[in-house]
Amino acid sequence: MLREGAGAPHAWSMTSATPLVHPDHDRGLEFDVRTLVARRSALGLLGGGALAALAGCTDGASSTGAGARAPTSPSATAAGTASGTTGVDSQVPAETGGPFPGDGSNGPDVLDDTGIVRQDLRSSVGTSTTTATGVPLTVNLTVLDSANGYTAMQGVAVYAWHCDARGRYSMYSPGVEAENYLRGVQPTDASGTATFTTVFPGCYPGRWPHIHFEVYRSTAEATSAGRIVRTSQIALPEAACTAVYGDAATYPGSADSLSGTSLTRDLVFGDDGGIHQLATVTGDATSGYVANLTVGV
Repeated sequence: MLREGAGAPHAWSMTSATPLVHPDHDRGLEFDVRTLVARRSALGLLGGGALAALAGCTDGASSTGAGARAPTSPSATAAGTASGTTGVDSQVPAETGGPFPGDGSNGPDVLDDTGIVRQDLRSSVGTSTTTATGVPLTVNLTVLDSANGYTAMQGVAVYAWHCDARGRYSMYSPGVEAENYLRGVQPTDASGTATFTTVFPGCYPGRWPHIHFEVYRSTAEATSAGRIVRTSQIALPEAACTAVYGDAATYPGSADSLSGTSLTRDLVFGDDGGIHQLATVTGDATSGYVANLTVGV
């Protein structure tokens, strides 16, 4: 059963390896809010006061697209200041979850599937054993409590998801609707860090290469339609993207898509130049990369 706000996935090319992304794909929080307001206004479901409140959302408010679960204030154990967090003194901007979240807010829900709590995201869980190919990528996302002096948040849960090397989102894109790879949940450790093993995502037209994430108060809440603390995205640096996309056989169309945009012009990251969401990446396209990002929520 679809939750409120569920809709059809956007159009994709059936003949090309590169997705034909709908022009409204991942256009950001402001677009999501305006779209939600317009739809609900037409249905007469919200009064004027509620519409005004939605329209006044700022970076301090958590968000996803239309119909997403409502955010809440973080409530987790602070386990001391995480290492390497110098300079993190503001909340990560709230961003759209995009049209392919897989969290039940827009169609299918992977979060209640057995096996979704896992570190290695490369293979599908359940009846499929398909494994996504691409340059190896380890993602370390450290979550800090902005209400408690930006101390590490132990025991919160991070749900991460992203497209595959061909720009396709499992569960939604033609050809991979039956897959659920490149999606998973991990609890944070004592340093506030959730670690994922995955592959470097591809780049599709209209968006800078990125990884989506949602923060929940616990693994139990993440896997039972709990309330979201923060929804945002991780931006990947240009040098690493350029090196990875040099393999056109594995990443068809990504080099061209990357050349057609920039971090500062991206509809999601462009409002602040990706300053709060640009990961630090080490490694190379042969042996793989490690991406590190510390965020305040």
